[in-house]
Amino acid sequence: CLRPDLTIASCIKYLNQKKKTSSKVFYNGQAFRKVQKKNEKIIRDQIGFEIIGSNDEKDDDKKIINTSINVINKFKFNTGSITIGNIEIFHLLINKLDIPKRWKLRLQRHFWRETYFNELLRRLETNSDVDETVVELDKKRYLKMFKQNQDRNIAGRTLNEILLRFDNKIKDPRRQIKGQNVVKIIRDYLKISCPMSKAAATLNTFFKQNKINLSVGKNYFPITKNKVSKLNVNFSSSFGRHLEYYTGMVFKIQTKVKSRKIEVNGGRYDNLISDLGSKTKVPAVGGAINLND
Repeated sequence: CLRPDLTIASCIKYLNQKKKTSSKVFYNGQAFRKVQKKNEKIIRDQIGFEIIGSNDEKDDDKKIINTSINVINKFKFNTGSITIGNIEIFHLLINKLDIPKRWKLRLQRHFWRETYFNELLRRLETNSDVDETVVELDKKRYLKMFKQNQDRNIAGRTLNEILLRFDNKIKDPRRQIKGQNVVKIIRDYLKISCPMSKAAATLNTFFKQNKINLSVGKNYFPITKNKVSKLNVNFSSSFGRHLEYYTGMVFKIQTKVKSRKIEVNGGRYDNLISDLGSKTKVPAVGGAINLND
C-alpha cells in the first residue's frame, strides 16, 4: 500500500473516494521487492513518494524525477548516473507494426518477461506459431459449427462469436518474410541507447528509417539534458522491463558514497491501482530509495 497507516483494502477505498483529485503521498518502512539476484533481499527498508491520481502526466513525471534528484543530492557523491526509459513508446511502436492484433497483444503483455519475449520473437520470425495441420482441422470444425445454432453458448461465448474470431484469424495470414522484418525492427529498437539530449531525435530517425508512422517529442522525457547535478543522463529503449506494472516513463538513479550504493528507482504505473482492486483507473507515478545497501 502507498500509505503505511492503511491496509491494502482501506487504501483502495481511500483512492476510490479521491478518484477525481491528485494526492501527493510518501511512506517509509519495509516493502516487498522483486529481486534480480538470489542473494538480494526480498524485504527492504525504503522511503517512497508518489503522485496518486496524477492529473498532468508529463509534468508529474518531472516532479518525481526532480524529487528523486533532490533526495540523491542529500548525499555527498562525486558522480552518478540516471537511466531513463519509456514503456509507452514501446507500446506505440508495437501498435504501428504490420502484424496481427494477437501478436501485438502478446508482445506488449510479455515485454517484461525477457526470456519468454525473446522466444516470442523467435516464433514470430520463423512463423512457427502456425501449425498447418491444426489450421486444416480447425477449418473442418469451423464448417461443422457453422451449420449449428449460432446462438448456442459455449464457455461463455456464443457460437457466432467463436466463429467470427476464427474467421478474423484465418483471414489474417502472415508470411515468414513479414515476421522477419518486424522482428528486426523490434530488436533494433531495443538496442537504442544514447545521451538524453539525443533521445527524441534518435528515436524519430529510427521510425523514419523503418517507415513507421510515429514520432515523439521532447515532452516524452522528464529530462532533456545530458548531465544534472553531477549525474550523467542516458536514454535506454530496453530499460524498464524488470517489472510488469510500469506503463510509461521509468528511471533509475545510481550513485556511490564510499563503498555504499545509493539508488532511486521509479516510474509511471497507471494500471496498478485498478489491478489491485480500485473501481476506476487511477494514474500514478512514484519513486523509492532503498535504505538497505
